[in-house]
Amino acid sequence: MRPAHAIIDLDAIRHNYRQSKVLAPSAKAIAIIKANAYGHGAVAVAKALSPEADAYGVACLEEAMELRDSGITNPVLLLEGIFEPDELQQVDQHDLYMAVATERQLGWLLEAKLSKKVHIFLKMDSGMHRLGFSPADYPAVYARLAACPHVGQVTLMSHFSRADEPDQPTTERQLERISQVNNSLGLNCSLANSAGTLAWPAAANQAYVRPGIMLYGASPLMAPDDPSHALLKPAMSLRSEIFSVRELAAGEPIGYGENFICDRPTRVGVVAIGYADGYSRHAQDGTPVSVNGKPSRIIGRVSMDMLTVDLTDLPDAKEGDPVELWGKEVDVNLVATHSRTISYTLFTSITRRVPLRYINQ
Repeated sequence: MRPAHAIIDLDAIRHNYRQSKVLAPSAKAIAIIKANAYGHGAVAVAKALSPEADAYGVACLEEAMELRDSGITNPVLLLEGIFEPDELQQVDQHDLYMAVATERQLGWLLEAKLSKKVHIFLKMDSGMHRLGFSPADYPAVYARLAACPHVGQVTLMSHFSRADEPDQPTTERQLERISQVNNSLGLNCSLANSAGTLAWPAAANQAYVRPGIMLYGASPLMAPDDPSHALLKPAMSLRSEIFSVRELAAGEPIGYGENFICDRPTRVGVVAIGYADGYSRHAQDGTPVSVNGKPSRIIGRVSMDMLTVDLTDLPDAKEGDPVELWGKEVDVNLVATHSRTISYTLFTSITRRVPLRYINQ
C-alpha cells in the first residue's frame, strides 16, 4: 500500500460553513462543492453538511446528478447554468436552481415546457467580463423572465474580480453598478464568494453568500496577518511517508535537472508523493513540509511519483516517518506561494490514486 493519502476532517468543513453564516447572519449560504468539493469529495462533503446547508453550488448538471443520485435532497444551484436545452428536463425533474448568464440560456428557458417553477439566478456582468448580462440590458432581461410562467424566484447574481484584494476599489465599483440597477428592481442578491464573505460586508449581507475555498479552510485573502486565517480550520491534510534516506556530500546534485546542489553535507529523505498525485511540480526549493511534526523543506525538483526533503537538521527522522505536505501543520497558502499558484489549484489537482480518508463523519 503506497502511503500517499489525504485526511479530510468533516468537522472542519462544518466549522467553516458555520463561519460563513456568522459573517453573513442575514444570508443563506450556498456551499460550493463543484470540482469534487475542491478535491475533498463532493458526496461526502454534501452529506456532512446536509443537516444545515441551505443549498449547494456545482458547475454543471453532471455534478448535480452525482448529488441527487447519492440521496442529497438539499437545493442545488447550477452555477454555470445549462449547456444544452435538453438539460432543462433534468432541472425540472430534480428541482435544481439554475443560473442564466447568456442569451442562449435565456432563450432555451423561455421556450421550455416545465412542470414546476424554477428558481433562477440571473447573472449580471458587473465588471468581471466573463458571463452575465450588462447592467444596461439587465432590467429588460429580468422583465422577460418575470413574464415567463415557469420562472419562479429570480435572484440577482454577480461575481467579483478582485474581492480577494480588499485594498483595491474594483469591488466597490462593482457593488455600485449592481446597486444602480437593483434600486428599481428590488431583487434578492447573491454576490459574495469566499473573499466577498470574508472581506466585504456590503456584499455578504444579501440574500445568499457562496462560500467556496473558505469551506476547506484556506483563506483567499493572501496577507498572512489577515484575521480570516484564524477563523478557518484546514480540512485536508495531504500526507505520505519517507521511504528512503541517504547522505550526500556538499556539492552533490539532487533530482532532475540538478537544479538543487547541496551546499553542505545533506541528509535527504525521499517521500512517496509527486505530481502524478497532484502535488505541484512547480514547488520550489524551500517549499515547507512537516516531517514527524517538525518543519522541513523540499530540495530538488518534484518528480512524478516522489519528492525529496531536507533531513539534515532532523537527525532522528527515518524511513516510515510521516510527512505532511499541507494541512494543520503546513499552511496550504504557503505551499501555493512557493509553487507560484493558489490553494484552489493544489486542492483540485489531487488525483484518484490519493485515497481520501474521512474523519468526524
